[in-house]
Amino acid sequence: MAQVQVPIQAQIAGGANGAQPGTAAGAAAGASANQFPSMSLYIGDPDASVTDAQLYDVFNQVGPVVSVRVCRDITTRASLGYAYVNYSSPYNATRALDMLNYTPFNGKPIRIMYSNRDPSTRRSGAANIFIKNLDKGIDNKAIYDTFSAFGGILSCKVATDQSGQSKGYGFVQFEQEKAAENDISKLNGMLLNGKQVYLGHFSASRRETILQTSLYLVMCSLRTSQKVQQKNNLKKFLDNMEKYLVLL
Repeated sequence: MAQVQVPIQAQIAGGANGAQPGTAAGAAAGASANQFPSMSLYIGDPDASVTDAQLYDVFNQVGPVVSVRVCRDITTRASLGYAYVNYSSPYNATRALDMLNYTPFNGKPIRIMYSNRDPSTRRSGAANIFIKNLDKGIDNKAIYDTFSAFGGILSCKVATDQSGQSKGYGFVQFEQEKAAENDISKLNGMLLNGKQVYLGHFSASRRETILQTSLYLVMCSLRTSQKVQQKNNLKKFLDNMEKYLVLL
């Protein structure tokens, strides 16, 4: 059983009728359900030790789960850092997102969002914002709690290094472009945890620049023989970089 550090059954009993109207979570869930009536959830940043069975045990407490898959490297079987949970109804998917988002599994909080595989939505950048100069103590949940007051959030992430330490910047994708505009106008230059933060649009061109720069740096670090060997892994590298940039 996953080491989940919240009273799941108590949450389910308390939220039997779904998220309460008027709450930020309820508003986000309601808007998400209308825009993305998905039965599939994307699970981001699970600990490398989290298994299909652990996710199933917890998510099945919210409602009947159809399938669970921790995505793994085809050769090493190591976790790729994301998973999918599929429900039989959008209602249960919404409840799971509302109740289990940022729940620690094996000591590491997971991020949950609706699985949206439409490239045009992911890459348009219209409702995506970039945040820099974040205090190192601000995590994904703190970003979500702060910015969800401005509208429903599809995804948010603080960039971290390999040890899990914040790099001081992050990303938020809102459901609506208007919410992103409002957020930028209200919070740009404000203090969060004593540090002045700067917000701006995370454009498609900026996204491509980051991806291309990352690819260039990786290729420069490889010897010629390694470049040939790594050629087949480049697509997977870019896919993982896109997931690192969240905004799915």
